[in-house]
Amino acid sequence: MTHFDTIIIGAGFSGLYQLHRCRDDLNLKTLVIEEGSDLGGTWYWNTYPGARCDSESHTYGYTFSENIYKNWTWNEKYPKQSKILKYLNYVEKKLNLRKNILFNHKIISAKYLERKNLWQIKTNKKKVLFCKYLICAVGSLSAANIPKIKGLNTYKGKYYHTGRWPKKKVNLKDQVIAQIGTGSSGIQVAPEIAKVVKKLVIFKRTPNYSIPARNKKLTKEIINNYLKNYEKIKKLIKKTPGGHTFSFPNRSVFDFSKIERDKIFEKAWLKGSLAFRACFGDITKNLKANQKASNFIKEKILKIVKDKKIAKILTNFDHPFTSKRPTLNTNYYETFNKKNVQLVDLKTNPIIKITKKGIKTKNKDFNFDKIIFATGYDALTGPLLSLNLVGKKQIKLKDYWSKIPKSYLGLMIPKFPNLFIIQGPGSPSVLTNVPVQIEQHVEWITHCISFIELNKKRSIEASLSSAKNWSNEIKKLADASLFMKAKSSWYKGDNIPGKPKVFIPYPGGLPRYRNICNKVEKNLYKEFLIK
Repeated sequence: MTHFDTIIIGAGFSGLYQLHRCRDDLNLKTLVIEEGSDLGGTWYWNTYPGARCDSESHTYGYTFSENIYKNWTWNEKYPKQSKILKYLNYVEKKLNLRKNILFNHKIISAKYLERKNLWQIKTNKKKVLFCKYLICAVGSLSAANIPKIKGLNTYKGKYYHTGRWPKKKVNLKDQVIAQIGTGSSGIQVAPEIAKVVKKLVIFKRTPNYSIPARNKKLTKEIINNYLKNYEKIKKLIKKTPGGHTFSFPNRSVFDFSKIERDKIFEKAWLKGSLAFRACFGDITKNLKANQKASNFIKEKILKIVKDKKIAKILTNFDHPFTSKRPTLNTNYYETFNKKNVQLVDLKTNPIIKITKKGIKTKNKDFNFDKIIFATGYDALTGPLLSLNLVGKKQIKLKDYWSKIPKSYLGLMIPKFPNLFIIQGPGSPSVLTNVPVQIEQHVEWITHCISFIELNKKRSIEASLSSAKNWSNEIKKLADASLFMKAKSSWYKGDNIPGKPKVFIPYPGGLPRYRNICNKVEKNLYKEFLIK
């Protein structure tokens, strides 16, 4: 079979839910195409030691079905990768989704055929498929970025990226290992591998703020409480800006004396979690208020890390707290107190090249058995550009997006009819607890396709004016926020040479965004071109 109503790319959180809605609610002939050999998306690929979610488990999952929510038990405050994978397999079995998924096929091109009003999809296994609706569920953080460092191809040892970790166990025991990068993945992987390696040398460019996760096993009482409060949790995560269960209070940092303020910070530090940024209502909005939180975190790190030189490198922040992706950690700073861990500050001692045996920096030659790249992703736009999408009049997405990733709501792109994106550039996506954003997007896309089908229309695409206005709205909100105070951030594409330097996700929060999407739907998609 080569013709489908809908093809979905990616079998992670978004692809699975979108398959259920298209196949079971809209009764469309639907296929999911997945590059991996199994489902899971992010959680299929990211199997590095210490891989774990930063959202609390009772919020990190689907809420569309009470049955699915209540018949699953999370056992930790923050779920680890293998548990999330089990959860997605549990959902798949409940909804019987696997029969409509084609595994081990990577999309090499997707082209819109105007006369036929069909998308033509080609895979690396020479399969050619056609569909009316093409839905990209490729995730925001799936295009792994290995920096182009001179000499990498001459290195005789093995190297790995955390986002494409091998399925076979990687033996690091008693070896000398390099780790390049200390973002979310690097902060998780370092404490785990430091336990087994002979020596770990961490190459750090920009220090990031990290809050203790304080992960713990969940008691029966806590689990029952979450299950009992399903409706309450479901409503709450739709009301908060990031789709978490915490909201920002009205109180300001400056309503309190330093002693009182530090007590509030201390309590939040001991509790752990991403909620630390919501101790006060103005930490994420006001630079002076933010400075108080930044200083508190800095003092904590200086107390934990015993070597004052290392502590200084780890606290040499060049951006406000939360202006880059906030991270959680388990014993990350404590790892630098271990005798087998060394830190290299790339600001003063940059990498010159990778050699046959290791890494040459400005001041030293290192030999390594293996190199681990925890260097992040070509975020948000990268996964979509890798599909080689071609729209109307042969326009290539990579050309169309060469200056700015134009879209309306992060859901649709002008000149690319019947192409939908789940958590794409221009949506809140990476600034949220992702499953909450995914559910909202899948539901909006489902209603939109239903409208097109019921009204017997051929196609829908974003209008140029709506996309332009949306880009302006994102810029206006970003410019008024602390996000733009970060010198270098993947939110702005700074980590990828040649990528447009614009703020990519929508920074206005989920409730505001949801209201805009709902209005568009109520307005019968007037901001779109429908034929």
